[in-house]
Amino acid sequence: MLVQLIAHTNDPEKTIAAAAKLCYSDAHIETLLDGLTPEKTTAFLQKLSDLGHASPIEHASFTFGIEGVSRTFLAQVTRHRIASFSVQSQRYVRLEDFRYVIPPEIECIPEAKAQFIRSMNDDAQKYLELVHTLEDAHTARLMAQGLPEKAARAKASKQANEDARFVLPNACETKMVMTMNCRSLQNFFNLRCCNRAQWEIRAVADEMLRLVLPLAPHVFAYAGPRCLTGACPEAHMCCGKQAEVRQKYEQLKSEALKNG
Repeated sequence: MLVQLIAHTNDPEKTIAAAAKLCYSDAHIETLLDGLTPEKTTAFLQKLSDLGHASPIEHASFTFGIEGVSRTFLAQVTRHRIASFSVQSQRYVRLEDFRYVIPPEIECIPEAKAQFIRSMNDDAQKYLELVHTLEDAHTARLMAQGLPEKAARAKASKQANEDARFVLPNACETKMVMTMNCRSLQNFFNLRCCNRAQWEIRAVADEMLRLVLPLAPHVFAYAGPRCLTGACPEAHMCCGKQAEVRQKYEQLKSEALKNG
């Protein structure tokens, strides 16, 4: 798994503070950034937090490159609809180099791991066999319709990929570029840093938090699962490990700020 921060709003906290300043003062656009010292920026951000005024933090966004995650992860992360996603296409990219994600609970059981790898190898073989069968059939059909062989093969290749991908498993690796604003990120961390979140998306969320915290420490000061700042909202489904979770994120944030 690889998670990298590839772009972000320049000086995100000052940008947010400028939006807040406009809301609460007779400021003018031409002079909006004037006088926004680090101290005043922090004060505006604290005011937003105290009032629960979240819309100004939507003006700062972060763009991540994510690689080595599964299509299972993709199905979950795209449920966060206030975000932008660009995902490697299985229509345009043929998976000659078939890669997959092994869940930790399978990895730690030798017999299960062996079964899983056999299944992945079978899937890879069947996928490529189906691709070639479809490509040959489509090429012959297109040539019979008068298309030159090279052009027919190129068109047939895409058609073959489009249908052969239906046999690919959820474990199949994918990669994406994802952009979220700070408000969406706070919601993402609330839900996906939780112990009850699936292990893969939780690992991605933790790494994203490590990356954004040094750039917007006041915005993300309380980011993480909701049990960091109150009772667990999961009721009878609570993991029962609030103390451990709080210790984990205290250490994560301390290290992120130190290394950032």
